[in-house]
Amino acid sequence: MPDAAILAPQWIAPVAPQATVLSGHAVLVEDGRIAELAPLDALRERHPDAALTPLPGHLLVPGFVNLHTHAAMSLLRGVADDLPLQDWLRARIWPLEGKLVSPSFVRDGALLAAYEMLLGGTTCFNDMYFFPEEAVDAALQLGMRSAHGIIVIEFPSAYASDAGDYLRKGLELRDRHRGNPMVSFCLAPHAPYTVSDETLKRVAVLARELGLPIHTHVHETADEIAESLARHGKRPLERLDALGLVGPELIAVHAVHLDETDLRLLAASGASVAHCPHSNLKLASGIAPAARLAELGIRVGFGTDGSASNNRLDLLQEARTAALLAKGTSGRADAWPAARVLQAMTLDAAAALGLDDRIGSIEPGKQADLVAVDLSAAELSPVFDPVSQLVYAAGREHVQHVWVDGRHVVRKRQLVCADASEAVGELVGRSSLWHNRIREILSG
Repeated sequence: MPDAAILAPQWIAPVAPQATVLSGHAVLVEDGRIAELAPLDALRERHPDAALTPLPGHLLVPGFVNLHTHAAMSLLRGVADDLPLQDWLRARIWPLEGKLVSPSFVRDGALLAAYEMLLGGTTCFNDMYFFPEEAVDAALQLGMRSAHGIIVIEFPSAYASDAGDYLRKGLELRDRHRGNPMVSFCLAPHAPYTVSDETLKRVAVLARELGLPIHTHVHETADEIAESLARHGKRPLERLDALGLVGPELIAVHAVHLDETDLRLLAASGASVAHCPHSNLKLASGIAPAARLAELGIRVGFGTDGSASNNRLDLLQEARTAALLAKGTSGRADAWPAARVLQAMTLDAAAALGLDDRIGSIEPGKQADLVAVDLSAAELSPVFDPVSQLVYAAGREHVQHVWVDGRHVVRKRQLVCADASEAVGELVGRSSLWHNRIREILSG
């Protein structure tokens, strides 16, 4: 994008400072930032030399933020379908990962995932996986913003030998990218059932010292809670709280099985929830109480989880399902209205990652992470409320343009950068090799 450019869609949903839809307005982008949001005629008069991009029939929204995924697992899409979580993990996923996980596996899988997410309007994703340096590189290659979990787990892997080794390698990676505005980090203990008290205490201390979010799976299944009560005499959230992990920095992933005490604890602490409805439904883990979370003012963002349990990295689909489940389970049609859903996809997820001062809304001073969705298609006509149309009717195929940090990275559903496009093209061949290797492992 030139130093100054004007994006002129038919509608703009800025998300903040208030939920509204503007028409006849445009966005001035300068040096990667949103410089102005104002009526189009006024912007053209003040900035006659700025390049104009007309977007008739399009809704411009902030870039979507995927609050929880395992990007590299795109190479495992479809290998463990129709299994409950513990069977899915212990009988299929963990054995496969033990034989497959390597830097090349993570890089190829993350690149596939980043491409899929980017074309669906996701401009930032929060990842948790082994060899995170490879996922960092994949995101940067496609021009995406990303947050990466400093993963912590007690058992050894090809990536690290023990909890201390995981932490050391993750913190070293963070130090290497500290000056890169496109990359951020979270502390990511895998789950209470795979991480010891001693390690969790260390994570809590590091989170406070370094100002990092804590990103962890919690209360995903009823069995997880029963096991925690048997082993520790506490529900998982209660145990995390006693160890110092429940606070405004916590991103509680899944948070399906919550009683009123759990809900009150999350609300009082200022914690966030990464709601992954499709993964939870597919694994028969349950349905998170999203309507009650909203009632209590608990911040919620949406996550896709990984492709092995979803099987799409499609945040628009995730958001629509989340809204419908909230209405259906609460018996309230006004639960999670469309504007609230868009806020969860953007500003609230950014806030959970500590990035809401930079992304998540179309406000002057923020980075220009933007998505233009074409609502002019016959199947989306007529348009009475553009945000409603986005949430309840549109699909990722209607995402036409994506900008990240002011750079036009997707134009008319095609990658703009030739090097990125070439990398994705080469990846198709390599994914066939991974497919053959995985089939051999499954049949052997």
